[in-house]
Amino acid sequence: MTDTVRLRLAVAYDGSDFSGWAVQPGRRTVAGVLSEALDRLFGAATGLTVAGRTDAGVHATGQVCHVDVPASDWEKLSGTLLRRLAGLLPPDVRVPAVSAVPDTFDARFSALSRRYAYRVTDAPYGADPLRRHDTLAWPRPLDLEALNAAAAGLRGEHDFAAFCRRKENATTVRAIDRLDWRRDPDGVLVATVQADAFCQAMVRSLVGAMLASGEGRRDAGWPASLLSRRERASEVTVAPPHGLTLVAVAYPQDPHAYAERALLTRRRRDVPTPLVDPGEVPADE
Repeated sequence: MTDTVRLRLAVAYDGSDFSGWAVQPGRRTVAGVLSEALDRLFGAATGLTVAGRTDAGVHATGQVCHVDVPASDWEKLSGTLLRRLAGLLPPDVRVPAVSAVPDTFDARFSALSRRYAYRVTDAPYGADPLRRHDTLAWPRPLDLEALNAAAAGLRGEHDFAAFCRRKENATTVRAIDRLDWRRDPDGVLVATVQADAFCQAMVRSLVGAMLASGEGRRDAGWPASLLSRRERASEVTVAPPHGLTLVAVAYPQDPHAYAERALLTRRRRDVPTPLVDPGEVPADE
């Protein structure tokens, strides 16, 4: 038996009272409280790695992370770990599933895609009180057809520099394979966006641009016209974080493909290339 075993954790959280995922000195973060709980159980949990680091106020129902723990402890705790974590974690963080995975699994680099949902209501009375933490109240009527027309021009692989917070030596080329809007029976508009990866604040910037089209302030082609920019577009309003939820992360169906996918992900892309369907399965579906 090896000294350590790699665990894959499904994680859900209400991001309202967190300063994002990543550990920050003096701030309450999802990684901070999760690491504290894991350390209490395993003592030497190491290498906590997440599929997508969410910003302050952003939620998750389908987040994925991995961590390496002593194999002997996993053997003793595997049958009761979920219940033990539930007792240690605060009520705004849950771990609904844990499994042992090959050490080639990397929650970040082995991922094929991430899928987010953004909820907006244009009801004149605002958001339902029970959904106020995950639904943006929009003060003007929104047209579903206009929102989907704006979304259509953003699908595919592009340089999304206009919608990203620029980081030195980081590429802003991303491949969006799904971006669409629906209006649910309760009247709430939900944007679903899926891509291989995202830049910081990219989804909220895309939503902000599409909302401008949806309310008629901009034409439907305006968000796509910004793809020619190589710097962030200052006229794009970043939508508030509380409407955004990470709902799923997809990985190769074959565990033997984890390492290969990680190598591919690490390759820098500076020029958009044609989309290729890698064959994927949602992480938590």
